[in-house]
Amino acid sequence: MPNAADLFTPPPRRRLYLMRHGAVDYFLPDGTPLPPHEVPLNAAGRAQADAAGALFAAAGVVFDRVVVSGLPRTLETARRVLAACGQSGRPIDIEPDFEEIRPGRLSSLAPEQLREAFTSTFDPAPGETIEERAFLGGETIGALLDRVLPAMARLQDDAGWQTALLVLHGGVNRALLSGWLCGGRAFLGRLEQSPACINIVDLGPGGQSTVLRAVNLSPTDWLQPDEHTTTMERLLAQYAGGLTTR
Repeated sequence: MPNAADLFTPPPRRRLYLMRHGAVDYFLPDGTPLPPHEVPLNAAGRAQADAAGALFAAAGVVFDRVVVSGLPRTLETARRVLAACGQSGRPIDIEPDFEEIRPGRLSSLAPEQLREAFTSTFDPAPGETIEERAFLGGETIGALLDRVLPAMARLQDDAGWQTALLVLHGGVNRALLSGWLCGGRAFLGRLEQSPACINIVDLGPGGQSTVLRAVNLSPTDWLQPDEHTTTMERLLAQYAGGLTTR
């Protein structure tokens, strides 16, 4: 009878905790957009990051690599997570290629274009490929993939870590999760990413044999029983609410 070890040797996998940054305010109460590269966490976002850190602490998770995009909301989230799990001294690496997909100017969109721009932003129009789709009139999904996928490949090629924390963005996370689910260049726009959510990924060698353990775990709203809208729908409501009061 063959030895079990001869039949199967588990592939070496490394654990990746992929988070979205905590909640932020992209608009003033009157609907005026704020510079997306500068917004900090709001009170809810700070509580979400702290809650995520507490979960990691309770599970005994120790990070040996922490990577953020460098935008303030990712850096603040990572710092709060590390503080809450007792790992404040951990270095944080910045990878600008992981920055969020870049929007255009909302003021350049006609009022009749706003609803579709927000609620169908990750759905290609007739005759358009998903890679040609522009985010709120700005960067295309193809351009996002062009910078995000090589950045992830560089991280996977680095053998110097076993358990990593990445704090990134909703669009970036969708690009990464879609690639692991579908292989290669893919983008599943309906993969929701709640503020400060945790995705658990076991990366196989060279990205092969990768396993997704969990997706969109919300640290302060575990089962999300009352959440039925998407991030982009909520942003549209905030922006449109300001428009009606101007």
